[in-house]
Amino acid sequence: MYSANHWGGSFEIQFEVEDENSPDLELDRSAVLRQQLDETQQGWLLSPRESKKKDKYIDLGCIICQRKLFMWVAISILIAFFVVGIRIVVVKRLPENRETASPLDEYCIALHKALMFFNAQKSGHLPKSNGIPWRGDAGVKNMEQIPDVKDGLVGGYYDSGENIRFHFPMAFSMTLLSWSVIEYSSKYQAIGEYNHIRDIIKWGTDYLLQTFNSSASTINKIYSQVGVAQKDSTSPDDGYCWQRPEDINYKQPVLSSTSAPDLASEIASALAAASIIFHDDMVYSKELIEAAKTAYKFATDSNQRTPYSFGNQFIEPFYNSTGYWDELLWGASWMFYATGNYTYLSLATDANLLKNAKVASHVPDLNVFSWDNKLPGAELLLARLRIFLSPGYPYEEMLRTYHNATDRNMCSYLQQFNVFNWTRGGLIQLNHGGPRPLQYAVNAAFLASLYADYMNTSGIPGWYCGNNYFDSDTLYRFATSQVNYILGANPKNMSYVVGYGSNYPLNVHHRGASIPNDGNPYSCTGGWKWRDRKSQNPNMITGAMVSGPDRFDRFFDLRKNSNYTEPTLAGNAGLVASLVSLTSSSINGGIDKNSILSSLLPLYSPTPPPPQTWKP
Repeated sequence: MYSANHWGGSFEIQFEVEDENSPDLELDRSAVLRQQLDETQQGWLLSPRESKKKDKYIDLGCIICQRKLFMWVAISILIAFFVVGIRIVVVKRLPENRETASPLDEYCIALHKALMFFNAQKSGHLPKSNGIPWRGDAGVKNMEQIPDVKDGLVGGYYDSGENIRFHFPMAFSMTLLSWSVIEYSSKYQAIGEYNHIRDIIKWGTDYLLQTFNSSASTINKIYSQVGVAQKDSTSPDDGYCWQRPEDINYKQPVLSSTSAPDLASEIASALAAASIIFHDDMVYSKELIEAAKTAYKFATDSNQRTPYSFGNQFIEPFYNSTGYWDELLWGASWMFYATGNYTYLSLATDANLLKNAKVASHVPDLNVFSWDNKLPGAELLLARLRIFLSPGYPYEEMLRTYHNATDRNMCSYLQQFNVFNWTRGGLIQLNHGGPRPLQYAVNAAFLASLYADYMNTSGIPGWYCGNNYFDSDTLYRFATSQVNYILGANPKNMSYVVGYGSNYPLNVHHRGASIPNDGNPYSCTGGWKWRDRKSQNPNMITGAMVSGPDRFDRFFDLRKNSNYTEPTLAGNAGLVASLVSLTSSSINGGIDKNSILSSLLPLYSPTPPPPQTWKP
């Protein structure tokens, strides 16, 4: 690391001694004369001359001043009060505006909108302050009842345009949002969104606490999903029906898993990360930490070695987990930061876990941060520990491995190395030209911008890709290029965030947004006419980032084609994280390097074992 040089030097205070011959040291001659004259002579000598006009004084108690000076001061004070009073009256009559630290930039404007998407996706009993007029209470009575959760699983978020609550991407979204708050809390506060995003996260974590017996120390199952959709189904389910979530009248099944190392690790990560931002509420923070311990204990049980989605026809087509070692690493990292327990750090730096998670495999797909692959995020989290704390032995070697892996991840995002394809319009194809590319681009933008902030905060000027050296601004340029593309700097000149700019999708693939809130509860098939009509949605789902264009930069604003127009919870979480990392609408820009370390105990590196006794 490179540290700034601080110039110093001694500060000598010089005292000047007055010359003993200085006239300031002469005795008061009038005092000498007074000593030599009698009382009558003194009175004559010291009396005022008749020709000089006598000044008038005012006695103010502690102060005696001339009357003329007093009048000038009094008049000046009255004038000042009059001027200030007029300004106050004028300001009071002006309409109030929310005060911000600096003018809002475009990223900040988009961020305000992106956060509103989460309000539109809420399930359960919605607060009056939710701010989405076309949404109401939903998912309260229509789900399958489960004996160990009173009143059923109420709350949480619908994942996308479907009315299903997928717990795996929901938990990832809460983890990602919490990470953004931990790093950029001052920015959220400066733009007036700090309380809002905390409410969004708490709405999610309150629900995740219901998905398992969070008050127990050991569990044997975890709930994974509410609602199902089958391909080519002809009976009411969340794929066949097109209804507002408020109008659902069929039962939504609740799925559970008895082996879920990936899902349980992600839920533990979400709860652990959130516990850090709720440190000011010690009771709730502790509840989150204790529940996270239970979930992670279940995840690391030696009998839990099957992904939660394996062989499940209701999960695999949507959020299939391709492995769980990355979640175990991701979870261990967050558990360490949240608890300060070095047992979790020992697990995160265990050579076997690194091997199983394929940290040093150099496989490009493992560089792509997503709801399914947490490896790049975990690597950056652990590289952060090395950058700002540098715990040394016995963790240094493995932390250096994560730091090097993060460098390689950043190199792979640079177009000149041709690791991934790019569209002609400038969008990186992290999913090899497949549909829904924007969610991957915003995640990469967040990691790149955050890593650049780590380097700038710690005084590291840049990093190497082989023999090529790049400064941190290279990462900012990559991040801004991707976010700018999404906000409209693309061949279609279209913003892929609903409500941002003047040209954005109007036919979003979303049940609630496409059906009018006109007091008529449309049936399962009665909503099809709203799905199939050509005119734009009656409700604007502000802030929703849609799936995005194809690999040729083409986009078709078709409600029935979810590969172009469907938003998702995880996609918008990445959008929020990338936007807050890039906005400059804050005086105190940059990261908060210490909040995430607040739970860590003082680190005293164990002494290396002594060498064996030498024998001749």
